[in-house]
Amino acid sequence: MSLDALLLRIDRVAAGRARDVRMPPERLADPRLHRDWRAIRWILTAEIAIGLAAIVVAAVLTARGELDHPMVWFRSLVVLGLTLGLGYFALRAEQRWWWAYSRLRLFSRIFPIVTLVVAAIPGLYPLWMTIEQIVFSLLMIGIGDLLTTDRMRDAYRREQRGGGKNAAS
Repeated sequence: MSLDALLLRIDRVAAGRARDVRMPPERLADPRLHRDWRAIRWILTAEIAIGLAAIVVAAVLTARGELDHPMVWFRSLVVLGLTLGLGYFALRAEQRWWWAYSRLRLFSRIFPIVTLVVAAIPGLYPLWMTIEQIVFSLLMIGIGDLLTTDRMRDAYRREQRGGGKNAAS
């Protein structure tokens, strides 16, 4: 099975009904969009690095007997997994798949809110983890800002489907 065939199988699960909607290549020809996607890739790379660093810190503290917060492990592994999923969405969105852009845009708005609310719960995480969550949220807000620029929204504008109020009579 080729890599593209494997990705299309994953897309069936991740994309739902919109799995076949792909943006025309001319819409994504703007060099500024390529620059925006490069920035998103770098931000996601930083997010993954921070997530891996959190796991390393948790492992070191656990080995020393200084960490007794099971939530640190849970949060670190779940957020790292979700961030890798966002990386997949970014990869597919950059390949013109509308569903991937849509999900990346949605999650880049939701994750910072959830992360900051959870970080505000006193005593749930050690201080270093709370700081890590705040940095994670700020980086994710940066991704959300890039995804909601006018040029990005125009590039991923979904055409009106038949039967809508703007459809021809």
